[in-house]
Amino acid sequence: MNPSMPPVAELVGVTQRYGALTALDGLDLAVRPGELLALLGPNGAGKSTSIGVLLGLMRPQSGQARLFGGDPQDVVSRRRIGVMLQSAALPATLRVGELLRLTASYYPAPRPLAESAALAGVDDLLTRPYGKLSGGQQRRVQFALALCGRPALLFLDEPTVGMDIEARQKLWAAIRSLVGEGCAVVLTTHYLEEAEALAQRVVVMGQGRVLTEGSVDELRGRVGMTRIRCLSDLDADAVAGWTHVTAAGREEGRLVVTTAAAESVLRRLLDADTTLSELEVRRAGLAEAFVELSRQDKEAA
Repeated sequence: MNPSMPPVAELVGVTQRYGALTALDGLDLAVRPGELLALLGPNGAGKSTSIGVLLGLMRPQSGQARLFGGDPQDVVSRRRIGVMLQSAALPATLRVGELLRLTASYYPAPRPLAESAALAGVDDLLTRPYGKLSGGQQRRVQFALALCGRPALLFLDEPTVGMDIEARQKLWAAIRSLVGEGCAVVLTTHYLEEAEALAQRVVVMGQGRVLTEGSVDELRGRVGMTRIRCLSDLDADAVAGWTHVTAAGREEGRLVVTTAAAESVLRRLLDADTTLSELEVRRAGLAEAFVELSRQDKEAA
């Protein structure tokens, strides 16, 4: 990623309303060449609308949208992007190889079919009809179609939904390879471990605007949350009601507590359960940071 280069995609003061609902509220967003940007937020935060405006699927009611410095609806700009949306209606009777050849024909310098298939892990599916594939296999084919035009900017909207762990990890490796080639990627996902594993920069959205942005480490540090994990018979619901406790629950039989005041909560845990053992204390991950940022936004609203 080179921050000194102009953005490959940009929203400047974009507002988008649907009746009384404000989907985007003066949103500023920029995607730099060669970066993987994770766009996070609860349902209704404005993520899908942002992508729709950047793709030229809708015009901003106010503000500006730019794709490679030009109009997102310009065909020259659109030939430089690849898109994998949450759902895709593809001809069920066409074979995977036929779909790849057809899609590649729309681009001036596409990847060779074998290369696209290998990157997406669909080499063994080329002769199979698309409609006969499982949901996870269809997602991998959709990924192959998104990258076959050799895009400079790739939009991935919930790309690993329906995939098993092995397929998800292979797709992560392919995404890292594309970023290594200089491709910019915009990723939206509800799997926060996915954003944590892949993103160079994270933008957290809420109510149509940016709540915060930065690297994963910067977001963790910004909320100052700590995760305490231990073996204890204490009731998780009761602990959740303690002062300074943000959340409490159980994972694999262990009590897990998230807090912004680790020292005082630790003292209370040890006082409340003298048999407490296997104590682990670490800085909260992106998931806890995201929950806390979303909570703060709701309180402010």
